[in-house]
Amino acid sequence: MNRWAERIATLGGVGYLRPAPGTWGSLAALPLAWLMHVIGGFPLLALAAASSFLKGWWATGVMTKGADNDDPSEIVIDEVAGQFIALLPLSYAAWTRDLNILALWPGWIAAFLLFRLFDIAKPGPVGWADRRGDALGVMLDDVIAGLFAAIGVMILAGIWHGVLGR
Repeated sequence: MNRWAERIATLGGVGYLRPAPGTWGSLAALPLAWLMHVIGGFPLLALAAASSFLKGWWATGVMTKGADNDDPSEIVIDEVAGQFIALLPLSYAAWTRDLNILALWPGWIAAFLLFRLFDIAKPGPVGWADRRGDALGVMLDDVIAGLFAAIGVMILAGIWHGVLGR
């Protein structure tokens, strides 16, 4: 097996943690997203999301080539990409308003919980991508779940800050 592909796909071994390796992968993405935001703001986190998707697509393809299981649980780079996407609205808000991104902590919790909800429940297009049965599908279902979570974060922020006036 290609060591680089395994390191990328399992996020340096995080994917081997049990139980719920996908949740561990999503949790591991949180400090990485914070670091990307602190170093380079929204543009770097957006680049990290795109990069994790592309590298993950390659690594997943390498790890699953010729295997019976097209989505082994130890592959968690897809969760990292999706979690980064779910956090993009927070990064953008903090970056454009010169805020400490950690001050938006309720949004971090919402992004994490919504992403895990959409990733596990697999509604609509998330389930479609998951059923593709290839490396692209492994990555796409989490990208779509991340987009759904990002939209949810924006809706919740709009309700909290707009409707409720907080």
